[in-house]
Amino acid sequence: MGLLLPSISTKDGTQIAYDITGPDDGSAIVFAHALGTNRSIWDDVLAMMPNNARLIRYDLRGHGASDVPDGPYAMGTLISDAEAICDALDVRNCVFVGLSVGGMIAQGLAVKRLDIVRGLVLSNTATKIGTPKLWDDRIKVVQEHGLTAFANDILARWFRPEFRHTPQAQACRDMIIATSTKGYTATCSAISGTDFYTPTSGLRLPTLGVAGSDDRATPPDLVRETVDLIPGADFKLIRRSGHLPCVDQPAEFANYLTAFLSRISHL
Repeated sequence: MGLLLPSISTKDGTQIAYDITGPDDGSAIVFAHALGTNRSIWDDVLAMMPNNARLIRYDLRGHGASDVPDGPYAMGTLISDAEAICDALDVRNCVFVGLSVGGMIAQGLAVKRLDIVRGLVLSNTATKIGTPKLWDDRIKVVQEHGLTAFANDILARWFRPEFRHTPQAQACRDMIIATSTKGYTATCSAISGTDFYTPTSGLRLPTLGVAGSDDRATPPDLVRETVDLIPGADFKLIRRSGHLPCVDQPAEFANYLTAFLSRISHL
């Protein structure tokens, strides 16, 4: 990462790194990233956001510049980390943008703290992702062979073939390889044990769902099923996009996000 970032300390002493752009009195938008990445996946989207918004990104525990405590992690702990960031920065009534595991965190935080979250953007995520066996198998492979050996397989699930050799995709590959094996597998455990179908179906707040047409990790139908649990939620499919539309189609993602923020009067 190279830069010394500010951080907050969670209840268990884990330091969670974050950054903020925009005015202190701007409407808050919080971004949570995917497994095996870090907050930089939002770089291109943030560059297109209105300059009057308060944009907050953080690295999940076990990722990026945040601490890597011993695992396995529980989803409740990842949600508590997001809660701690928001409380420390006095964030209330934010729009929380979560991608993949970040979208699971978004759902859990909204269920727990509606004073923090007034709107959700659920990108390439679901109430339940995969099966315990899938995650157990992945944990075993990564522990035995490392993330370098697994990185190309991840890219194949994330991006359409013609995008995989672009500088943006290779930057994601570098991110995956740089992620702590301990942090990655510990987060896999959190995803494995999560099923938010019932709590998410009880949510009543403005929600935008985003899916990529070529996403093999969380296919569009899975994302749509999740978003449809929340009455009045909107759903957008981004064509020629995979698991990280903020990376392979950032302009379209930013347009949908900005339109949503305007529609709910959050700007």
